[in-house]
Amino acid sequence: MDATGVGMQGPGGAAAAGRMAYVGLVYSPGDEGEPARERAVAGRYDLAELGEQRRRQGAQVGMDRADVWVALTDGGAGLEAFRRVYFPRAQGVLDFYHAAEHLNDLAKALYAGDEAKAAEAAGAWCHTLKHEGSAALLAVLEGLDLRGRKGEVREVYRREVGYVRNNVHRMDYPRYRADGWLIGSGHVEAACKAVGGQRLKGNGMRWGAAGADAVCQLRALFKSEKGQWEAFWGNAA
Repeated sequence: MDATGVGMQGPGGAAAAGRMAYVGLVYSPGDEGEPARERAVAGRYDLAELGEQRRRQGAQVGMDRADVWVALTDGGAGLEAFRRVYFPRAQGVLDFYHAAEHLNDLAKALYAGDEAKAAEAAGAWCHTLKHEGSAALLAVLEGLDLRGRKGEVREVYRREVGYVRNNVHRMDYPRYRADGWLIGSGHVEAACKAVGGQRLKGNGMRWGAAGADAVCQLRALFKSEKGQWEAFWGNAA
């Protein structure tokens, strides 16, 4: 799951503050000759309505028969609680590349003015996280020497190490990779672009709330696995 911004139209044709639309994807990579399957849903839903739709779509593609569920998110506010309610069997996984962005931010703060040193540190931390796990990374970060560091650097350190500490339970990447799980949310990132961005974010585009919601839903249907679009309109007829 992810959210994407949509430009909104205000009174008299003026630009208004953008709104967020959720994009959710149920994805099965397939196994032993079975094709990959994916179904998308998008719109200006609240999380409860989105959860009910996601759960129904999961059942349609055989989720209840699956041995393993993986809920892969960027760690946005409310998504962990959402997973527990609507996908209680799922193992929550934090997108590796969002975690890496936080490590890059920490490295840039600690080694400001030395891009090579910052890149080296961030690369080493990312390697530890991917190959040794979040507990090993946390031990490395907590062992860093902050003597002589300015207050703003210490604040970045506090925030980013806190981020790692709060997400240790969903960053066991060595195990996920050994089990063949995805650790990157590229599928839903691509869905945000294909479902929302390509149609709703053209130059100068602004939308009313109802129009944006309707187009999001149609795009999600159109971009889902083969046959979904035809089946919907066949039933509508």
